Order: sequence, then C-alpha cells, then structure tokens
Amino acid sequence: MRKVLLFAAIGLLTIVLVVSDHVFPPPSDADRETRTAVVSLGDSTMSGEGAGAYEPGTDGEDGGNWCHRSRAAEIMKTSFEADQKINLACSGANSEKLRNEQLPRLRELAGSNQVVAIVVAVGANDDPRFSEILNKCFEAWGKRSDCTSSVAPEWTKRVRRMIPKVENTLKAIRQTMRDSGYLDSSYQLVVQSYAAPVSPKMPQSLQNLSGCPLRTADLEWVVEEAVPELSNGLRAAAGKVNARFLDLSRAGEGHEACVGGDEPETEWFTRLSVDWDGLKDQKRSSHALQESFHPNARGHEQIGRCLTEFLASDKRDGACVPRLDGSLGLTTES
Repeated sequence: MRKVLLFAAIGLLTIVLVVSDHVFPPPSDADRETRTAVVSLGDSTMSGEGAGAYEPGTDGEDGGNWCHRSRAAEIMKTSFEADQKINLACSGANSEKLRNEQLPRLRELAGSNQVVAIVVAVGANDDPRFSEILNKCFEAWGKRSDCTSSVAPEWTKRVRRMIPKVENTLKAIRQTMRDSGYLDSSYQLVVQSYAAPVSPKMPQSLQNLSGCPLRTADLEWVVEEAVPELSNGLRAAAGKVNARFLDLSRAGEGHEACVGGDEPETEWFTRLSVDWDGLKDQKRSSHALQESFHPNARGHEQIGRCLTEFLASDKRDGACVPRLDGSLGLTTES
C-alpha cells in the first residue's frame, strides 16, 4: 500500500511539473516584501540628464558610468502611493541597452518588491538619434547653413524603423513582469514621449554660443515636425502592448531653452552647457556637452507633476501642456 501511495505521489508531482510553466511557481504578491515601488526605465530624459545632483557613480567618477541618474529626476518628483521611487534609466540608452542592462535589475526589483508602476522613455537614441541631429544642426549653424535639408527627408524613415524596436522592448518589459508573477493588469506601464527642448521663439541674441546656436528654420522643423512625429511613433509602439501613453511633445511650450531671454530661471531646459573642467580631462572631454538641451531641475519637477496626475487618472492616453498659470498640467485625450 505504501508503494502504491508513493508511486501515486510521484506521478502527481510529475504531472504538476510538466503542465506548470515553472518548476516552482513565481512568488505571489503575499510572498513579496510589502514595499511598493514605482520604477523608471529609459534614456537621458528619464534618468535626469541636465538636472544635476547625480547619484554617486553615475557622473563618470573613477571610470564609472555616465548614466547621470539625478536625485531631481522626474520620477523622484512624482507624488505616487509607493514606498520607493527607483530610477534605472541611463543617459544614452537605446532599446537594446534598456533590455540588456535595465531589465535584469527590474527583474530583481519585481521579485523583492511590489512594483505598481513602470514609466518608460526610450526610442530617441535608436534610429532617430535625436541628439545626433541636434549636433548636426549645431554644426550647420557654425557653417551658416541649415541642417533640415539633409535630415528632414530621412526623419520619417528613422521613426518608422524605431517603432518595432521600442515595441519589442515594451514586450520584453511585459515578459519580465510576467516571469516575476505579475499580471499585466497588476501594474501600470506608461510610455512617455519627448518634449521639444528648443523653439524658434527665442531671441536672436541667444541664437549663438551664448545660449542656443541653432538656426530658425531648423528650430521650426524640430518643433513642428520632428518632435510630433517622434511622439506619434512612440504612441503606436505603446498601443501594440496595451501600454498607457503620455505625450510630452508640447510640454515645454514657452519654457524651452533660451526663450526666457534675460530670465533663464523661467526655462525648463538647459541651454548650451559646457563642462569646462571636463574639457581639460581626456576621460571626461567627450561628455563635456552632455547636459545641453535636456530638461533642467525645474523641467523635471514640472513633468513629474504632470506624470503624477496621469498615474492617478484612468485614461489610456494623456498629454502634458502648460497651463495659464505657467505650470504644466495634464489633458486627457481618451
């Protein structure tokens, strides 16, 4: 009789192991620690590039990384019911780097904490290479020519090539969470687009090395075509994985770099920023302009306020736009 029961138990165990996706089931919500967390993933616009106050080890110290994760980044300025706000984003990251370098850390966090929201900003460093285009426009200013004629015809193709890469990355985020025992409905996945950091409305006196060395025609293209098209591409990628989408394409209106003229404290983006000490150091010189044309601490605070409103809403899509009182607020589209 004992042998019969033993064989029956072995048979039952075999069936369980065969039909289960895991030899041992993933930890349930009750098994995890009670700490909740909201996590940010992505590139410089999410890491806090331009906001200063960078976490030790992310500012190139002693051969360290240049992720520029800031304690003033938008995720840190977001008011959300979570015990922890964890920034995994890294300046310069593209979709592949996010998957290879940030998702393993997300997996660890998801196993030991209750992740309630993930906010992602990625894509600009894939085929669009937005920072590279701004550099080309900077170079064109020096040559007294425009950059739009050379980059605009390729922009749509670049954005189209980006969409499946971002989609695959978002699918990898979903799978990472599923592997950690989460349902898609048990946390928020928010895809965030990019704000235009510059505007043709800046004073001509600052369209030079003292502020924003970019030509008016190029500034118009960035605001009217490049940034909106990039946002639409990211919206399409978000829709493929049933993620929420927060449009920042108009978030900087009236507060872009240099538009404040003699009142730079009204701007939410950095002007041309040069690390002069870094230029003297061979190891740091290639990063001396890295902070230029990114949201500053004021910008991250404003975006964080809008993100707070979006996370608290139940709308699928939303957009951050300046209010009449000068702050950034949420408008929902659906």
